[in-house]
Amino acid sequence: MLNDYEHEDADPLMESVRDCLPNIRRMIDAARRSDTLLAYVNDCHGDWSANGLTLTERARAGRAPELIDPIAPTAEDPFFIKARHSIFYQTQVEYMLRQEGIGRIVLVGQVAEQCILYSALDGYVRHFDVAVVPDAVAHIREDFFRAAVEMMEVNMHARLAPADATALR
Repeated sequence: MLNDYEHEDADPLMESVRDCLPNIRRMIDAARRSDTLLAYVNDCHGDWSANGLTLTERARAGRAPELIDPIAPTAEDPFFIKARHSIFYQTQVEYMLRQEGIGRIVLVGQVAEQCILYSALDGYVRHFDVAVVPDAVAHIREDFFRAAVEMMEVNMHARLAPADATALR
């Protein structure tokens, strides 16, 4: 979600983010209220020295800081850098989840047809229960979004959940 929106498919993505941003914020708030582990995983965009602070500031300096401020991580939030689409691929996310005894993940963010889909698949093959909050997931293409959500539900047995605290259960 920490995106400067300086890429060729940014315009449709920004439109989708605007639509689902209140629901993403609702999920962040629900996680914090319920003391649910909230972790951020963000693409480093080729900057191998990036961290949560630098990625947040770079995104705020981009085309749409209004899409960053409501969901920006705090200094206390676990923050992981990824280089590819999945939150699991060569990151410490699985190790953290196992250490914390977490067996279920709830995915929100962007992009449904890329990062969310691949993360759901990687979570499923690692034997995590996966939930996806479709109205808190942005997309680039609506048709790919619908297909990705259907694949996650049917092929990966992902639970589709509403954007509220019930998604965390």
